[in-house]
Amino acid sequence: MRYRSTRGELTADAPNFSDILLAGLAGDGGLYMPESWPKISPQTLREWRALSYPDLAAEVIALFTEGAIDVDTLRHMTRDAYAGFDHAAVVPLVEIEQDLYSLELFHGPTLAFKDMAMQMLGRLFDHVLTQRNRHVTIVGATSGDTGSAAIEACRGRERLSVVILHPKGRTSDVQRRQMTTVQDDNILNIAVEGDFDTCQDLVKAMFADHVFRDEVSLSAVNSINWARIAAQIPYYVRAALALGAPDREVSFSVPTGNFGNVLAAWAAKQMGLPIKKLCIGSNRNDILTRFVIDNDMSVRTVEPSLSPSMDIQVSSNFERLLFELLDRNSTRCAAIMREFRETGRMAVPHDAWTRMKDVFEGMTLTDEQTSEAMRLFYNESLYLADPHTAIGLAVGKRFQEPGTPMVAAATAHPAKFPDAVTAATGIHPKLPPHLSDLFERTERYECMDSQIAGLQDAVRAHIKRA
Repeated sequence: MRYRSTRGELTADAPNFSDILLAGLAGDGGLYMPESWPKISPQTLREWRALSYPDLAAEVIALFTEGAIDVDTLRHMTRDAYAGFDHAAVVPLVEIEQDLYSLELFHGPTLAFKDMAMQMLGRLFDHVLTQRNRHVTIVGATSGDTGSAAIEACRGRERLSVVILHPKGRTSDVQRRQMTTVQDDNILNIAVEGDFDTCQDLVKAMFADHVFRDEVSLSAVNSINWARIAAQIPYYVRAALALGAPDREVSFSVPTGNFGNVLAAWAAKQMGLPIKKLCIGSNRNDILTRFVIDNDMSVRTVEPSLSPSMDIQVSSNFERLLFELLDRNSTRCAAIMREFRETGRMAVPHDAWTRMKDVFEGMTLTDEQTSEAMRLFYNESLYLADPHTAIGLAVGKRFQEPGTPMVAAATAHPAKFPDAVTAATGIHPKLPPHLSDLFERTERYECMDSQIAGLQDAVRAHIKRA
């Protein structure tokens, strides 16, 4: 399996999975995509029903690592990665009401769906860096959950230095403390004045500075790294198999900000999973929903909400879908992305948007509607959902079709957002035992403005100290 950039052509010396894992972002600023979509036959899907989640994940990821990492090696990694999750099924499927399900992706160490991919990513990095006798510096931006999941997966690993940027004052206290109370020497947290898009722009700027990128051996754990997407595809396969695939269609509802999680579901569809609809749930930062409904991909000011992990206006992973909608025309994709960066508006051709509409639906919830959804699902089904999951469930309920199971991605444990959950339901969700002393732990982080030079100096200093 070889990879190409969304802004470049497939070449004879195209990188393999291990190459793009370490690179993160393509040198031309594009995102890596597989040269073609691997296909899973209906018979193979039926055979996979009997597999444990770790073994299923190894089989799916192996389709993207062919020629770089074999399935037996992956199986050792997946069994290790998911051994510490607090539910035997790893990704349990909970029926909320008839044909509406919650796919719980928050049973990992940091209580968010990001653990599903990040626990694998840490092990993949270790494997490839040991093979190549290298050290890399990971720089990532987070709106709340990616950072803690990356830190937990990469803490203490000798071949990794990690720098995570988060928007100052725009995460929940639990989210921030899960990052800033980690004391390992290879971890640095920076609170940036600005919003998530500011943090994400700074990361992209560091990758665009090729001298700096080479100097510190920069790599990425954000979902701009294809390995993150590859490791998220298996749980959509798992849910669909549990509900009758490949002999029955299933739809998914995904609360999304950066588009990576729902893109993984879309990738599963390209591979042969019988997915009927993909429903995007947005909060007031609704650029993706506006695009789905009206072909309006225009950037507005990011506004804080009850669901901070979705407080995003520039959804990095959308470029991957755009590339596919343009029939993999990298020249057109690069031109549209360049115009989007310059003007804040993305001119997606009408025929491409129409094709997207065949699969995607979208819906926006205000904070008030989000609170009402949390209250509704608790009162009617005794299901305690965090704000992001409540949006996913509400959107799934809106677009349910008779006879087709609708699965909402439950992306975070309610205890990550206790204030919002308590206000909506009257129930105060407790942190699990391994995080019960979180608010007694000492925090360690730096506060900085959004000047790229200062941040680069901070990265250099961190590497030197570590």
